Amino acid sequence: MNAEVLPADRQPVIIAARRTAVRRANGTLKDLRAHQLLAPVLGQLLSECRLSPAAVSDVMIGNAVGGGGNVARLALLEAGLPVSVPGLTLDRQCGSGLDAIALASRLVAAGGNPVYLAGGVESISTAPLRAYRNDDGEPAFFARAQFVPLSYGDPDMGVAAENVAAHGSVSRERQDALALQSHQRALAAAAAGQFAGEIIPLETPSGTVRADDGPRRGLNAAVLARFPAAFVPGGTVTAGNSCFDADAASAVVITSLQRARELGVADGFLVLATDTAGVEPGLLGLGAAFAAERLLAAQRMSAASVDLVEFNEAFASQTLACLDRLGIDPDRVNRDGGALALGHAYGASGAVLVTRLLAQARSAGNDGALALAMISSAGGMGTAALLRYKAITDRAATSQR
Repeated sequence: MNAEVLPADRQPVIIAARRTAVRRANGTLKDLRAHQLLAPVLGQLLSECRLSPAAVSDVMIGNAVGGGGNVARLALLEAGLPVSVPGLTLDRQCGSGLDAIALASRLVAAGGNPVYLAGGVESISTAPLRAYRNDDGEPAFFARAQFVPLSYGDPDMGVAAENVAAHGSVSRERQDALALQSHQRALAAAAAGQFAGEIIPLETPSGTVRADDGPRRGLNAAVLARFPAAFVPGGTVTAGNSCFDADAASAVVITSLQRARELGVADGFLVLATDTAGVEPGLLGLGAAFAAERLLAAQRMSAASVDLVEFNEAFASQTLACLDRLGIDPDRVNRDGGALALGHAYGASGAVLVTRLLAQARSAGNDGALALAMISSAGGMGTAALLRYKAITDRAATSQR
């Protein structure tokens, strides 16, 4: 398959990707609101690509539990972009960050050689309290929004993870083993400096935050086996094989291949295709598999042809069920650990997947390598993106910014 499936002026390419550290909610990032998490990421991307802020066509950001007010616009102005740059905030729950990247790539494919900043952000720590208004006008507070009509059952995420475990015959032992692998890989990657090139430091009232805080040393199979079922009595999904809530921001720069060459960019990810699928809400964790299945079929590719895979490990059960359906060996996925160890920052997580993949592709330097990002979303949805790593120009080439 020819990597440049579109003319160069319409072929979307991701030329840079960055993220903050992913930190436990109500922890060291609790004093930063969503726009304050995101603004430094946007600023770093502009600096790294030596882009004039005025050259940005739009900023598209996914967010799931924020207070509204268009966090994309708020963050871009906080980052010092001019008032001429608009902003768009979108909500597809957990998939929001990846869907923002997908939307930007499709707009690049429409033409015009634009430059977009796209990604996601979540500050669960500072998310506003939410309430319905009772008949008497008094607030009735609720923990989460309704995802689907009650006629569908509107299951909580943990209950849906149990449904997926039963549906896919995913055992407790496999779930615990995946969780342990995720922590071990994340610890090893951090020790080897694998995350250093993708994380930007954040200044907080308590100091500079430079690293993820989720991976647990001393975790072993015996410890994981002691966790009780967390959502359904006698179930297999526990706090040990589920992700934790986190705060983070992540974003990428997307432009056309032609514009990337003009900028003198050395390498990047061609966005070959993206897809979002809907599934039964009670089995919402399977959404990523359905999206990836359809995406790969449309590209006449098999999962075996993909070199790098990042899957958002919200729950071990849904991760394994999706990988089983796609025929992907879990050992090939999330080679530096996933959300089971690093945490799940809802609207940011899909963009974190792409940031991780670009860092891995650049580290390997395998021109032409295929990468697949997948995430399932509340309400019964999933999004997948197929990317190809490609050398673009010599960095010494004359750039036209």
